[in-house]
Amino acid sequence: MISQSSSSRVSRCRICRPRSFTVRHESTALHFYQNKQLDLYASREAKRLTLRQLVFFGRSMTEERLIQSANYVRTELPVRIAHRLRDLQALPYVVVTQEGVAKVYELYWSAFEQFRRYPPITNIKENEAFCEFLRRILDEHGSVIPNLSLGLSISSPYLTPDALDSFMRRMLVSRISRRVLTQHHLALSDTFVGKKSTRYTDSEPRVGIIYTGLDVRRSIEKCAKLLKQRPSDVGSDYEGVEMGAVSPEVVIEGNLETKFSYIREHLEYIVFELLKNSMRATRLKHRQSSSVPPIVATIALGANDIGIRISDQGGGFNFNAHSPQVKTPSDLCSFSHVRNPQRMEDSRLGTLRSVSSRREGVWATVHEQVESWQKPQDSENGGGNDDPGKKAGVGRHSRLGIGLPMSNIFATYLGGSLDIVSLDGWGTDVYVRLPKLVSLR
Repeated sequence: MISQSSSSRVSRCRICRPRSFTVRHESTALHFYQNKQLDLYASREAKRLTLRQLVFFGRSMTEERLIQSANYVRTELPVRIAHRLRDLQALPYVVVTQEGVAKVYELYWSAFEQFRRYPPITNIKENEAFCEFLRRILDEHGSVIPNLSLGLSISSPYLTPDALDSFMRRMLVSRISRRVLTQHHLALSDTFVGKKSTRYTDSEPRVGIIYTGLDVRRSIEKCAKLLKQRPSDVGSDYEGVEMGAVSPEVVIEGNLETKFSYIREHLEYIVFELLKNSMRATRLKHRQSSSVPPIVATIALGANDIGIRISDQGGGFNFNAHSPQVKTPSDLCSFSHVRNPQRMEDSRLGTLRSVSSRREGVWATVHEQVESWQKPQDSENGGGNDDPGKKAGVGRHSRLGIGLPMSNIFATYLGGSLDIVSLDGWGTDVYVRLPKLVSLR
């Protein structure tokens, strides 16, 4: 943090602020380093809840409980956002003014102000209005992931790898936690009023967004099927692979009847991204062969956790077009260009810049990727020539480089882990461990 007086700090901000930042974010200097309300909220500790608590509270929903849930979200989110605003303010000013980071700061500040001013919810009708407010905020923050990734990639030379990765982890974990609370309350509200959900359409038991009997084998099969149906116009994903090349089969083994309580969207994103990487590596490694070896997904049921291993014969991460400067597989999860030089590649930055300009942003879900495959290219972003991605020459299937880092964040969010073991010249094994919650009755 800067130790100068408030007036001199604001004055210095006005002097050193880039012109583009001055035009687009004129209000930022007025609240960047001083705000009594922000100090008040940032001084409070977040009231953390476990999945077990969320399931227990939401299982027997009443109007009174739903109103309590609404007011918890209303009062908890500004506290968590205030902590992230403080994290942003602790960055070097040259980082905060970078494109992307400045946008995220403004989005967070706006959300903080709206939440702290939102009146208490006292009845179902007011909760319905609050839910619409939450949906709007979720939509507005769809661009946070690509904007953060863009801004921190550009700012990588100004931060040590540890500082950059630690900051990104706090930002992304906090984002996930806020979305879990928000989407859980929205799902509880829809269920309580009998509103049919287009997001959760299957018969697996759930409370809000938490599936209490999540079938691991079924989720793996779903991800494998979706990837097998993926269109062939995948741009850089399969560069060097002939169109129509055979995709590897996914063989599932182990404890096939495993079910546990978890957020299905998180599990399937992890599995989807890992299988996507394995399929790509396997096809590239065996592009000259008439057949490709299968990918093996192993499910293990432990006393306290669930294990999933994704094993391929794609040659190891050195064969996956990664830079030779990457020292260990774990560096592939880093947002620092020191550990992962691809972060500073012009093509990657161009893709992030394009996606961060799109209305829908990036939510880090399987659904949004599948939806983009099924959407005609000309219909993106409202249609045709107005799509910034098309203007920049970026296709809908261009790689953002956030799949593996986000999978790692999702896996570790609730106390799990994701470990990568590369056997160079042969293939890669990825081990995912997720905590198993005690069955609730």
